[in-house]
This record gives sequence, structure tokens and C-alpha cells, in this order.
Amino acid sequence: MPVFRLDDRLVFPPVELAEDGLLAVGGDLRPERLLLAYSRGIFPWYGKNLPILWHSPDPRMVLHPDELIVNRSLAKQLRRAPYELRLDTAFGAVLEGCADAPRPGQRGTWLIPDMISAYTRMHELGFAHSAEAWLDGELVGGLYGVGLGACFFGESMFARAPDASKIAFVALVRQLAAWGFTLIDCQVHTEHLERFGAREIPREQFLAELATALEQPTRRGKWSYELDLSTLGATATSGPAGA
Repeated sequence: MPVFRLDDRLVFPPVELAEDGLLAVGGDLRPERLLLAYSRGIFPWYGKNLPILWHSPDPRMVLHPDELIVNRSLAKQLRRAPYELRLDTAFGAVLEGCADAPRPGQRGTWLIPDMISAYTRMHELGFAHSAEAWLDGELVGGLYGVGLGACFFGESMFARAPDASKIAFVALVRQLAAWGFTLIDCQVHTEHLERFGAREIPREQFLAELATALEQPTRRGKWSYELDLSTLGATATSGPAGA
């Protein structure tokens, strides 16, 4: 199958034409294109000195918030509450942390300056969000992604202290569940996400679930926690990966 080259028009080819997940090259990272891409199940992923590469993998790794797995050791850490947890107070610093995090055999330097600028603009417009873990006034872990309708598109995470990103992730997932989110897009398989209950589903199923999620209004603007964070470690939830 061909890989399509994009121009200035705000269009994407059908995702069914993606070859090994790669759908198109080129285009730009303006907010209108990014929002269109996410709504079609497409995301940018490329590196330095490469054109913009647009992907829609099959299968797709997803986490349904009500299927979150928290193993016993992490639940114990959550009960200890070692970090202050926040949303959307240091989006730029979270991006920098994700860009600097070592990822052997993974995305490496994919968060290049153009991507950082694009997602910073998405944050300013109220679509991109960060979940953060703080210790003694210092950001020690977190993650960021894009929220549309009842779907959160996770992008990247980092940690500079034990379990910091895991705790920030659990808190975010539980807040998303409380808000009625039904789908978290994890893009591609990793063992790390699988331990939290994420699983691969056919792209066709993902697109159907995404379409349903996008029928809900978007929670646009700055986010803050509304659930009681002291209850995060109340119980461990076991499963195939969470014993």
C-alpha cells in the first residue's frame, strides 16, 4: 500500500490504507490538523531530521478506565502518598521531562522542538493536559496527552523518583473515570502499560469506540483534581498483570 504525502489541505487518507501503521508523511502540526488527526485515530510520531510521520497502528493499545489494574505494591505506595499530585500546573516542564527521559530501544528524541511547540499550543487552547507528581516543590514525574470528548490520548511519561509517573498515571486514570471518560489511547503495546490493564484491540474496534467517545463534550481548559486523592491506594485491583 502507498504512504500518502500531505499538503496544506486539512485532510487525511482513510486509516485502513496505513501500511504497518504508517499512513502519511508531511503536512504540519497546526492545532486544526492535530485535532483532526486525533479524531480520526491518527497521531504524529517522528524524529529529528525526518518529515512529519502520521500513524494509525493496527492493533491499537487502549486502556478502559474501569479496567485499570493497580498491583499490591503500587497500592501500598499510593497509600503512603509520597508525592503531591497536580494537573496542568507545569505542562512545559512535563514536556521537557518526557523529551529528556532515556528510552532505550523506544522513541528516543521524538519530542523534538517542533513537537514541543505544537503541544504547547494545544495546551494553551485547552486540549492538551499534564498530570504531575511533585516532591518538595520539585517536579519528579508526570505524563501528558490530549483530551477530546470522552477519550484521553496518552502521549508520553517520565519519572525522576520511584513510581512517580505510575502514581501520576493512576491518579489521572481515576479522575478520568470519575469524569465519565471511556477510553484511553495508549497507541502501541508496551509491557509497562499492559501491567496497568491496557490491551490491544483491532483498529476497527478502536475507531468505533473513539467515535462513541467523541459524541461527548470535550472538557476543554485547565484541569484540576476533583476526586479525593487520599483514596487512591484504598484497594489493589488484580488481574493477569497485576498480582
